[in-house]
Amino acid sequence: MPHAEADIGTRIEQLYREHWPLVCGYLLRRTRDPHLAEDLAQETFVKATRALLGWRGESAAAWLLSIARNVHVDYLRRNRISLPLPGPDELGAPEHATDDAVAVRDVLDRLPERQRRLLVLVYFDGFTLAEVAAMTGRTTSSIKTALWRARAAFADMYGATR
Repeated sequence: MPHAEADIGTRIEQLYREHWPLVCGYLLRRTRDPHLAEDLAQETFVKATRALLGWRGESAAAWLLSIARNVHVDYLRRNRISLPLPGPDELGAPEHATDDAVAVRDVLDRLPERQRRLLVLVYFDGFTLAEVAAMTGRTTSSIKTALWRARAAFADMYGATR
């Protein structure tokens, strides 16, 4: 069994070396606090170490960023911090007098799953286009195009509800 433990240790070390900048960068953008981002990144890799045996070998970047997102959400919940919904203007909707969070959520719920998921990953979860591309196995340019289309669909639906 010592050989298996060494193999797991090597895999974790490799994941850490290859993906620390990605995970830490994501968390830094979300927290805007370098010390907190490093703490949450460390927690992410601790959780990844515990979950390594259950990992099915999909994209390491997607797997680690999902863990990092969950670690960040857990941190926000523990500290009772809430993040505001993005405004309609951030999602490409026409400007209106009020930022109606209920209308934003309603329109998001009516979008096709792929478009809704893309908008959530970018505007709610704070992933960059490159990170979403790594998570989905697509190119950054295809994600950029898909995001443009998702924003246009959101804007059309949001405008129709006003």
